[in-house]
Amino acid sequence: MFARLTFYPSLLYNVLMEKVSSRNWYNRIDEVVVLGALPFRRMTDQLIAEENIKGVISMNEDYELQLFSNTEKEWRMKNVEFLQLSTTDIFQSPSQEKLQCGVEFINKFRSPEINSRGGSVYVHCKAGRTRSATLVGCYLMMRNQWTPEEAVDYMREKRPHILLHTAQWNALRLFYKNNVESKIS
Repeated sequence: MFARLTFYPSLLYNVLMEKVSSRNWYNRIDEVVVLGALPFRRMTDQLIAEENIKGVISMNEDYELQLFSNTEKEWRMKNVEFLQLSTTDIFQSPSQEKLQCGVEFINKFRSPEINSRGGSVYVHCKAGRTRSATLVGCYLMMRNQWTPEEAVDYMREKRPHILLHTAQWNALRLFYKNNVESKIS
């Protein structure tokens, strides 16, 4: 309930912070992933043209997408694949199953037949700081065999205002233990 009550005020805060600080609405993390805040409908054509977005992962709940962002149908009409991994803001971290699903979705765009067209994936939540950063951290750990700390440090170089709390760190560490550490040992 708290996340619902604070959604619009905190979204407005994010818009203002982009205007008055050095924060970007989104940042390219690597050749495939763009990590960002809620993509407003008016940004759709720009994201497709400038970032070659071919896939979108939303970590938002349904109510967060209703007014300002594209629906799955709207993304598909633009030939963009869409995956929603609904996670409650602030107090929750994406489940391990959702993190695995998100990493698999991103990795589809790393495959030669898809990435030869240069497609990118826009991974977002409301602010692009917590839920979506957790998923991108898992992707970076899998891709580079990095520890959670290495993945977060790298993301902070690209997007300094990411914000991970205990729940997100715990999710990263569990994902690392179950998916990365066991493969490099």
